[in-house]
Amino acid sequence: MKKLSYLPLLMILYLLPHAAVADPIDNVAELIKQGNTKELAKLFASTIDITILKDENVYSKTQASIILEKFFNQNKPKAVKVVHKVNTNPTYRFGVLLLTTEKGTYRISFTLNEVKGVLQLIELRIETEKT
Repeated sequence: MKKLSYLPLLMILYLLPHAAVADPIDNVAELIKQGNTKELAKLFASTIDITILKDENVYSKTQASIILEKFFNQNKPKAVKVVHKVNTNPTYRFGVLLLTTEKGTYRISFTLNEVKGVLQLIELRIETEKT
């Protein structure tokens, strides 16, 4: 009977590490909500395709960080809502967010792809939200 009393504890210990793993899409959403380009840049691939409004280009990590920093300085984030997630493939993730700022609402879509075992941001699009 004593062996059965340990079963709930073992189940909790087994499930705890799985519950602690943060969803990469939610992680990106939180960093965008904070306007934290420094931490967001750590997720960038060596080059990243960025579209901000109608300006589209491929940037290095450093360039992309500067471009996003400028956007967040001009558009202070207030809130972020995750609208859509594709997280069924462990090597590919796609997310769509609604970012509310002081100047308006933006639709942000982004793609994470696995590179050498690590999910990295390879594409980020920021567009005005069409209501």
